[in-house]
Amino acid sequence: MIQQTLVLIKPDGVQRGLVGRIIQRFEDVGLKMVGMKMVWVDTEKSKTHYSDHVTKTFYKSLEEFITCGPVVALVIEGVQAVEVVRKIVGPTEPRTAPPGTIRGDFAHMGASFSNKRGIAVKNLIHASGTAEEAEKEINIWFDRIEMHSYNVVYQIHSMG
Repeated sequence: MIQQTLVLIKPDGVQRGLVGRIIQRFEDVGLKMVGMKMVWVDTEKSKTHYSDHVTKTFYKSLEEFITCGPVVALVIEGVQAVEVVRKIVGPTEPRTAPPGTIRGDFAHMGASFSNKRGIAVKNLIHASGTAEEAEKEINIWFDRIEMHSYNVVYQIHSMG
């Protein structure tokens, strides 16, 4: 099943110059970018995106983090894109993310470190958790006119 999902490269990923390397991970497995833009998130967008967390004690640190620098927002499309993207990204907690995942290769500060300092976990990236969440989040971040449809070219290798 072809799906679309939302990925946000958070301010730490942008500030560390990892945008290209992160996008390459998705392209390397055959996923395609059908929407992409850089956004400086304001508090209103933060509250909309994190609506499930606004009343939680850690929300303030989430908002401070997501609004501290630009974010690269992507709509990624492909076969079972939600599941594949989550697998590539790795678990939310960077310390438990295995090598080979984006968080496992590029992030290391875990929740215990962040919680002691009252800051959000710098885990580089957000990826929608379900197809329903992806649809909701894509509509928050993108207008349909910002989405693009195109064919990808796949290289076929002979097994001969």
